[in-house]
Amino acid sequence: MSRVLLIEDDGAVRDGLRLALTRQGHVVDAVETGEEGLERLASAEVVVLDLMLPGIDGFEVCRRIRAVGDLPIIMLTARDDDIDVVAGLEVGADDYVVKPVQARVLEARIRAVLRRTAAEPKAGPAVERHGELTLDRVGLVVAKNGSRVSLAPTELRLLLELSGTPGRVFNRRQLLESVWEHGYLGDSRLVDACVQRLRAKIEDDSAAPVYVQTVRGFGYRFGPL
Repeated sequence: MSRVLLIEDDGAVRDGLRLALTRQGHVVDAVETGEEGLERLASAEVVVLDLMLPGIDGFEVCRRIRAVGDLPIIMLTARDDDIDVVAGLEVGADDYVVKPVQARVLEARIRAVLRRTAAEPKAGPAVERHGELTLDRVGLVVAKNGSRVSLAPTELRLLLELSGTPGRVFNRRQLLESVWEHGYLGDSRLVDACVQRLRAKIEDDSAAPVYVQTVRGFGYRFGPL
């Protein structure tokens, strides 16, 4: 059972999702505005966030959540619009679902993001050093030059997946399946946006990455090599 904070201004959608998720065993706190949602974060384990909200919109809510912590965020978008989806992912969302929302799809995404939050580290040395980065796979802590780096659950899972086999090239499908648990390639932008956010946090220059490197035409690999 998990505690879900649902921020959705459409009453019919909000009530329908609250009922469906409650039936699946979640405890749902459903609110209408971004302002209300920001006041309720303390009790939530995952946030389901509509992008188009009155007052403070979903993009700004997402930014504010990311500024203070790593709470998993699944955004709801009214259409499969690349601009909206990519913008939401770039400000820190972990995943997204397109309206009209199928409750079973949303529930599956919630369970997947919560598994990423509580994921067991891969076998291997507990603490690894890669250049300026230190990765503690048991404590799930990442540091750069001795200072802790705050990563959202999906960013951490992506880093652990890539760094588990330095030099190996992962294509986007492989990363979607292992990190997001998506079995199809249509959401490759999830990978690209998460890579962009991860680079902004661990690279000296995200335009010339040392750790999360692009292999053009194939995917990504972890360095330094």
